[in-house]
Amino acid sequence: MCGICGKLDFSGAPVGEDLLRRMTDRLVHRGPDDSGVYMSHRGGVGCGLGHRRLSIIDLSAAGRQPMANEDKTVWMVFNGEIYHFTALRNDLEKKGHRFASRTDSEVIIHLFEEEGSAGVARLVGMFALALWLEKTRTLVLARDHIGIKPLVYYWDGKRFLFASEIKALLADPSVKKEIDLEALDLYLSLNYIPAPHTIFKHIRKLRPGHTLTVCDGVLREERFWDISPVMTADVLEVRDFEQTKAALFRTLEEAVSGQMVADVPLGAFLSGGIDSSVIVGLMARNASRPVKTYAIGYKDMPLYDETSYAREVAAFHKTEHHEIMLGSQEIVETVPAVLASFDEPFGDSSAVPAYVVARETARDVKVALSGDGGDELFAGYRMYKGEAWYHRYCLFPRFFRAGLIEPAIRSLPDSRDQKYAERIRRIKKFIRGAKETFAERFYAWNELFSRENRDLLLTDGYRTDGALAQELFDGALNHLPADPINRMLYADLQISLPADMLWKVDMMSMQHSLEVRVPLLDPRVCEQAFRIGGKWKIRHGRSKYIFIETFKDILPKSLHHRPKWGFEMPVSKWLKTDLHDLIATHLSREIIEKQGIFHYPVIENLVADLMRSRRDTAWQIWNLIAFQAWHESTMQ
Repeated sequence: MCGICGKLDFSGAPVGEDLLRRMTDRLVHRGPDDSGVYMSHRGGVGCGLGHRRLSIIDLSAAGRQPMANEDKTVWMVFNGEIYHFTALRNDLEKKGHRFASRTDSEVIIHLFEEEGSAGVARLVGMFALALWLEKTRTLVLARDHIGIKPLVYYWDGKRFLFASEIKALLADPSVKKEIDLEALDLYLSLNYIPAPHTIFKHIRKLRPGHTLTVCDGVLREERFWDISPVMTADVLEVRDFEQTKAALFRTLEEAVSGQMVADVPLGAFLSGGIDSSVIVGLMARNASRPVKTYAIGYKDMPLYDETSYAREVAAFHKTEHHEIMLGSQEIVETVPAVLASFDEPFGDSSAVPAYVVARETARDVKVALSGDGGDELFAGYRMYKGEAWYHRYCLFPRFFRAGLIEPAIRSLPDSRDQKYAERIRRIKKFIRGAKETFAERFYAWNELFSRENRDLLLTDGYRTDGALAQELFDGALNHLPADPINRMLYADLQISLPADMLWKVDMMSMQHSLEVRVPLLDPRVCEQAFRIGGKWKIRHGRSKYIFIETFKDILPKSLHHRPKWGFEMPVSKWLKTDLHDLIATHLSREIIEKQGIFHYPVIENLVADLMRSRRDTAWQIWNLIAFQAWHESTMQ
């Protein structure tokens, strides 16, 4: 795992080493083990590549980057891991290619020599890479199939820059820091900013499964992988059930065993949930020694503590288990560091516990496997049941719903701090999203600030038509001709998973130079998952039915019917107590009115509702705090 960056200058000026060093310095947390730069100036085009190295495979100097082929005509910087690189290397050696290292990075260069950019589709792993072709003065960028690794770029017509993180781009004073109003609307809508957008008008994210070619000042983006509509199956016959389970077990086990290759200590996150427990179980089946597992627990927050489940899984598989027990004050103290690490607004509060578990795990190992992605492939979230609930809800007459049920529910207080009040909050969210069309319902269940609320919140100069988020979901939901569940899963795989979950895991883990691998998001596993109809993912009211049935023999029985519990923190409680100062620090009348983006009375009402326990507005307030913390550190 590493940090990459670079620049092309079409104005005739060379790219200076000092700029590349400044860019790589801002990525040092991604690669503390080594750094390197490469510069060339050919045919009026200046090129510079920069790299920060986190050594995982081949720890010797032979793995230094930027890396080149034998005649120095192809140069590359690479971030990620290619899990089947040994097989690729063997094939390439048979074709006459010679290697100077044992790295997966060098395999990519020779594969590109052999197959061009089409070879990217053959890579199985997580990656963001840049290849510079000296002879044709062409730069090729690529990002992995699902978007596990980030890659952003800037283009103003003369200068093209790319990097693992936005903060590295901003090391160049020529990069304009202008807020993209559509991206701001996306952030308020979704709590994150999906690709290809970033908070900056001239900076874009390369979309997952895409390459971007830059030649003679022309940019060309192409998709190299997607879930094909012909892969999906609306119905899985009962007679095929056992065969499908066997194929799924085999595919995921192969992905897990392939991702256990490393020349450094390796472990696994174990939350006690289904997905991480399955990954640990498969690791245990393929390990020659006890797997190192890591669980985070909360000393004084029993509602959020899952260590008993993790402990049971660890005992079941005889792992070398490590429990990281923290008090709420220890978690709260990390919040400023988490907020300071964002290079664009990000409102998912689970970044805080993700930061803590990565920090503690990194004290012992350099690589950890996680169970991320299972909910988006096999329907683990409550939202995926929403469509079935909606059709049952519609059995009530409209006048009864609108005139009695909905006003009564809206009048009740809600909160995440208590089980009863949390159920009321969920019911309110369901009713709020019970729209006329499938696409409207799915978007509304994903929405943080409604369009009406965004219009009230934003001042005149910062409003847009507010339609972009809905359009993104509409497009994704219409890709598959399959059942509603798989259509929703595909939309999350394309939009929210890379922009929210995977961005969070990458940013928080790399703050501590920890590489996190996600076997469930191996493209072969994803393709297998979308061959299974939605009726087998949610069955008899049980989420992730076929996934649990497939792996139940490597799970303790207590997990077979365990409900989903998110990796969250008690934001509502803390904003009223330990974190209340964040409201005064970032959302005061003076700051908001001086900034001019938001209407202060709207924020004042959100805070008042939370403090008086009228309704739980904690996530909306946290969203605004995260934006303000970013704005104050980056834009001022």
